[in-house]
Amino acid sequence: QVQLVESGGGLVQAGGSLRLSCAASGRTLSTYTMDWFRQAPGKEREFVAAIFWNGGSTSYADSVKGRFTISRDKAKNTVYLQMNSLKPEDTAVYYCAARQSWYSTEYDYWGQGTQVTVSS
Repeated sequence: QVQLVESGGGLVQAGGSLRLSCAASGRTLSTYTMDWFRQAPGKEREFVAAIFWNGGSTSYADSVKGRFTISRDKAKNTVYLQMNSLKPEDTAVYYCAARQSWYSTEYDYWGQGTQVTVSS
């Protein structure tokens, strides 16, 4: 059984940085596209970033471009989200997810989420 476990969330002041990690266990996800989503209170879950299985392609939501960087370490079966210049509007629960194809809209696995709170 595959598990995705996020970590690295916390409380940070506006302008600060955090690095989230998503560790996969149960099987290798080295061929999967990995995504980060977030959900703020009272809002729908929204896409944040994605990375192709080999790291060759990435995609970002406009709201985080230039501030967030997604990366992966296939040897560690882990995906990262480096978040810089954080804003209060980045406050949300952040989730990682895995899909079999860059072109797929169906996600096979989800993590339980990690809270990020940015104070003004």
